[in-house]
Amino acid sequence: MLIASHAGAQDAQPLDRSPTQIYPAKRLTLVVPNTAGGAIDVAARIVTPRLAEYLGQQIVVENRVAAGGVLATNQVAQAPADGYTLLAVFDSFVTNPHLFSGVQYDAVKSFAPISLMIRTPQVMIVHPSLPVRSLGEFVALAKAQGPALSHATAGPGTSSRLSFELLKEVAGINTTAVHYKGGAPALVDVLGGHVPAMIVQLGGAVQQVKQGRLVALAVSSAQRSPQLPNVPTIGETYRGFEAQSWVGFLAPAGTPAAAVERLNSALVKALLAPEVKDKYVAQGSEVVASTPDVFATWIRTESAKWGRVIRERKITLD
Repeated sequence: MLIASHAGAQDAQPLDRSPTQIYPAKRLTLVVPNTAGGAIDVAARIVTPRLAEYLGQQIVVENRVAAGGVLATNQVAQAPADGYTLLAVFDSFVTNPHLFSGVQYDAVKSFAPISLMIRTPQVMIVHPSLPVRSLGEFVALAKAQGPALSHATAGPGTSSRLSFELLKEVAGINTTAVHYKGGAPALVDVLGGHVPAMIVQLGGAVQQVKQGRLVALAVSSAQRSPQLPNVPTIGETYRGFEAQSWVGFLAPAGTPAAAVERLNSALVKALLAPEVKDKYVAQGSEVVASTPDVFATWIRTESAKWGRVIRERKITLD
């Protein structure tokens, strides 16, 4: 558990303690439905100390790990809508309701969006021993070998798996998925040549690509990544393809609009602080720092998009 405090901040925003602007009047809890050191946790802890400064209150980061994040998300959906319990979410937030029967929240209706904080491209990588050096060559090989060609995923319900499922759909290939319990062990086996290919978050593989230990065939974002400018996007071959990891902050539905506005204003300022933004960029992420409305639209669009992929690819986890 981490407590981020505003004590000693030199550039914190002065608190307006007028009756209509007293929020926040006490410390806040940010629930992270992920293990310490996981993707959501790291993203949350980068920005939380500066956010606490701008809000003028402590923020307790609380990791609640169970059922792939579903249990913690259910709990926050039912928490008091007073602006003092927040939730950090990853891309699985919109896919879990389509995958698990134990989900009690509605991704669109159960929460008040605060901000889409960051987006991170994924990259399709292969072991150098695989005789392909472009996405087109990989697809040709996959069509020739069929299920005999395998690919790793970070888990059966992760964006790593779903992004590859979308690629299989648009490319008309049928490779065999090998599911791992996390991106790190999957990447280790790809590096070792035990599984030849994977779609993984860019930050997890970029150094190995630059060192020649992995070959990057394409990135999943709409635009090329500044970290791998010579690597094409999947969309350059399959028009309209886009799949990105992302992190955002939410509050329970019904949280007062004034509290959401205050949280968004402080969070956007914290995300754009140079030392915060630089940390995200170094990990290969794009700082979005969106409005609540933009984040709400993103959630609706992503939920519909991946819900369709899950249904049409007949992916079930229960």
